[in-house]
Amino acid sequence: MAFLIRSVTQTADHREIVRDTRIDKEVLGIGRAAENEVSLPDLSVDPRHARIEARDGRRIAVIANGTLGFEVDGRSTRSTTIDSGRGAELAFGGHRITVGHEGADVVLTVRRVDAVSDAEEERDEARAFSLRGKLPGRRLTAWLLVAAVLLGFLAVPVWTFMKGPEKTIYEAQAQHSWSSGPLSAAHHQLEGNCESCHVQAFVSVRDSACASCHKDVHDHAPPERIGRARAKPTAWGSLLQAVAKTFGKPGPGACVDCHTEHEGAGRMAETKQAFCTDCHSTLSQRLADTKLPNAGDFGTAHPEFRPTYGQGRVAIGAQIASGLKFPHDLHLNTRGGVARMAQTLRGRYPFGDALDCKDCHRPDRDGVRFQPVEMESSCGMCHSLAYDNVGGTVRTLRHGDVAQAIADLRASTKHAPRPPALDGGRRRPGEYQQGRVYSAYFGPASQRGSDYAVRLLFSQNGACAECHTITPVGNSWTVAPVVQPGRYLMHGWFDHAAHATETCTSCHKAGTSGASSDLLLPGIETCRTCHGGENSRAKVPSSCAMCHSYHIADGAPWAPSRPVGRTTEDAAPNRGRERR
Repeated sequence: MAFLIRSVTQTADHREIVRDTRIDKEVLGIGRAAENEVSLPDLSVDPRHARIEARDGRRIAVIANGTLGFEVDGRSTRSTTIDSGRGAELAFGGHRITVGHEGADVVLTVRRVDAVSDAEEERDEARAFSLRGKLPGRRLTAWLLVAAVLLGFLAVPVWTFMKGPEKTIYEAQAQHSWSSGPLSAAHHQLEGNCESCHVQAFVSVRDSACASCHKDVHDHAPPERIGRARAKPTAWGSLLQAVAKTFGKPGPGACVDCHTEHEGAGRMAETKQAFCTDCHSTLSQRLADTKLPNAGDFGTAHPEFRPTYGQGRVAIGAQIASGLKFPHDLHLNTRGGVARMAQTLRGRYPFGDALDCKDCHRPDRDGVRFQPVEMESSCGMCHSLAYDNVGGTVRTLRHGDVAQAIADLRASTKHAPRPPALDGGRRRPGEYQQGRVYSAYFGPASQRGSDYAVRLLFSQNGACAECHTITPVGNSWTVAPVVQPGRYLMHGWFDHAAHATETCTSCHKAGTSGASSDLLLPGIETCRTCHGGENSRAKVPSSCAMCHSYHIADGAPWAPSRPVGRTTEDAAPNRGRERR
């Protein structure tokens, strides 16, 4: 990865001068010292204030070297990870560094927006202190300043708070001096209305204030059970809790423990991993009857996935009863008859030289999951259900309706013999060639009588049995139902759209699967090739909140983070995901 440092300065007549310097390094220094790659001549910046480290093609990490931090999009921090494709703004003293991306380079645009400490050094000392004789003494000045602070930042805000919601806009602005930062985007409409959350003066926000708006939030678990599951604090932790309680902060498990506000506009800060692992990493030690395995850091202490299939959970790699006879490897083979069929139909359908996953599996409207595979749209172009030709119109059986298929076949054999539906047209390989099952079924053999045609359709070598399990029941047949779950991980979230840079087969080993009983879901080790714990050096450091929601209802699907094209199923409440 290379960095393009773009320095922007202004002339006396306010014209901008832009200088580009390309540096091919993995780590850049930021500070007042001249040896830094990004040198900021500002006394409020340490000589070696911070460093920028390349992570992968677009992501960089910015880490402070000392105790002084910096700002990211208006929020103070000492370390952060930035996707240069999305961009961000860093603040170091009077300088702003805008992070962007051009081609293969990460662009750092450096501007000076406010002359600070070094400008003071250039002042004429005599002029700077020429009013010393006209000012009051230092002691009187100190007392005046204390009085001004108490009046402006304590008395006036308390007075405006006590007036309640009936106050002027200027009086409401007086309370902003107590604010530690702007509200997140989710609570932006509450700016200027502090009493909506801070009901009592000098008392931390209580859960009742949150519940006044969030009425339908689903509890994580019964409160009594959560209390027993929470690990006991250390001696130091107990002391901190006692101090917090003295100053009006609610106890453990309060809403504000997880949902932190006044940390800048944008999304609310993501919940730290420790909030979950404090209970779940040693859960079995306190809840002996729990069915949940212990779970800690995703990269080192997370249990294997347990997907839901049918009426229960199954293990990764288990054999399942899907109701289909479908070999993935046969359909994805680039040399077999299926590939040749795809090439033959390429003008009518968007096929390549062979079938690909996208030819049958189509994403839903929001890209989170996939639509069920339908016979008519995904299979019918090759697996025809044509059985008759009437005046040039080909009649096809109705897929999924056994009784209707039997009735159609019996009705068609009551009339005079007609030419076979496929005679004179496209010749198909395998079971479709002359003398094989499909030729007998779709050709003159169907003239032998309705019972013969029906038995041939549902026989062991018939058209239906090629893909389905058929069971005779009296004078009819039943077809085993096909199971196509729309979601396998019922207590976790996975978004296919967020993994668009990967191929299907990098996670799902469909090309080597010869039976539909194979559960083609990746295990946790596949995910760990990119994802690690919150503090890991993995490509994607992942906290618990990335995949799990604290307030999710039992079995309820999660809503995607982007609001486009939600289905009815996806519209279920999910506060944990929405706040991310």
